[in-house]
Amino acid sequence: MHHPDHDASPINPVPPVVWLLAGLLALPELVFQAGARGLAGGPEAIGWRTAAWERFAFFDDLFQQMLVTGQWPLDGLWRFVSYAFVHQSFVNTLIAIVLLLAMGNYTARLFHPAAIVLVFLASAAMGALAFGFVISGGGVLFGAYPAVYGLIGLYTWSLWVMAERMGKNPYAAFRLIGLLVGIQVVFSLMNGYWEPLPAEIAGFATGFLLATPVAPGGLAHLRRKLQGR
Repeated sequence: MHHPDHDASPINPVPPVVWLLAGLLALPELVFQAGARGLAGGPEAIGWRTAAWERFAFFDDLFQQMLVTGQWPLDGLWRFVSYAFVHQSFVNTLIAIVLLLAMGNYTARLFHPAAIVLVFLASAAMGALAFGFVISGGGVLFGAYPAVYGLIGLYTWSLWVMAERMGKNPYAAFRLIGLLVGIQVVFSLMNGYWEPLPAEIAGFATGFLLATPVAPGGLAHLRRKLQGR
């Protein structure tokens, strides 16, 4: 007979690697909020967010300059990842953290913590690369959404594999990303600002493609697929 643990939490504990990433997103925002409210840094603290954008955001113009000159200074290279930790506002940060906790809580139970970090950073980098090639005219990229979309890619891959094993329609796994992209397109049309979309799609694709090699038994699954089994 099953005896339930009445002392157990009804909510699954979030894996430590997800809390770590969430903390790295939250920390800069807490500093910005403290500065904006006069709790730290004095009068100049009001401009901390803008200063962080200038130092850590990914700028299309800088990317184009590096392409033309063939010079890749550290100040330009770190922006392929650092932009993900600087957001537009408190609400923007909060939404990114909520998505990260939701996707990370699921995927971190299926993938090794190192794989979660790898996909998060790789998705951010590939999102910036896509942004740099697609966007022109002084675009700027900031926020963790391309990196979080990489975790959505992991999530979609896991649903896809599970559906295949159960003999169900595997393409149903793409409903979430389809819904999110659809919402993003609507907001882009309303606001006339669609620039982050290529980065987010690239982030999702990176997470989905990396899922096979980083998943436990993922390469064996890929071999079976290539052999038609």
